[in-house]
Amino acid sequence: MVDPNEYHFLTTWRVEGTTGEVADVLRDPLELVRWWPAVYLAADELEGADMRGLGQRVRLRTKGWLPYTLQWEFVVTESRYPERFGFDATGDFRGRGLWTLTQDGAHVHVTFDWKIRTEQALLQMLAPVIRPVLEANHRWEMAQGEESLRLELLRRRAATPDAWRSVPPPPGPVTYAAVGILAGAAVIGASLGCLVLRQRRRARARRKA
Repeated sequence: MVDPNEYHFLTTWRVEGTTGEVADVLRDPLELVRWWPAVYLAADELEGADMRGLGQRVRLRTKGWLPYTLQWEFVVTESRYPERFGFDATGDFRGRGLWTLTQDGAHVHVTFDWKIRTEQALLQMLAPVIRPVLEANHRWEMAQGEESLRLELLRRRAATPDAWRSVPPPPGPVTYAAVGILAGAAVIGASLGCLVLRQRRRARARRKA
C-alpha cells in the first residue's frame, strides 16, 4: 500500500547553455530568492560548503500556488560539478533531491529527482484528499523554475546594460488574493455548470411529458 504522505517527483527541463552555466545557477541557493521568486521566499546559509562542495546547509521558506508556506533545510551530500549534486532535506518534509545535468549540443538536459515525505501535521491529515492538488502544485513550481532558469541564463549572458534590461523579470509568487480569485472562479464555474445541467434535465423531462 502506498503511503499517501510519500511523494516521488521526476522533473526534466531542457535549456540552452552549458552544464557549467546551469550548475553555477542551481548550485547557489542563496540566489534562489532572486531568480526563482515564484517558489523561494527566503534562503539563509547556516553552514558553508567544504572544498569539495559538500556540507553546505541552508534554511529555506518556500511556497507554490497553494495558500501555505513550508519551512525546511537542506544539506549538500553529493557534489560532482558540473554534472550532479544532491542534498538531504528536513523540516516540513523530509527526503532527498538530486540534480543531474547532461550536455546535448547547445542545450542542457536538467533532471531533478525528488523523493520526500511530508512531515507537516496539516498536510499529513489532508494527504488522502488533497494529494492530487499537492502534486499539481509541485508541477507548477517546477514549471516556474524552468522559465526562471531560462531568463536567468539570458540575463547572465547579456553583454550590455540594455540587453540585461531587455530580459523580462522571472514569474513572481502567487498571492493569496490571486488564489482566492481562482478559487472563486472555480466555484462560479462549477455553479454555472450545475445550473446548465439542471436546465437540460428539466427540458428533457418536459419533452418526455
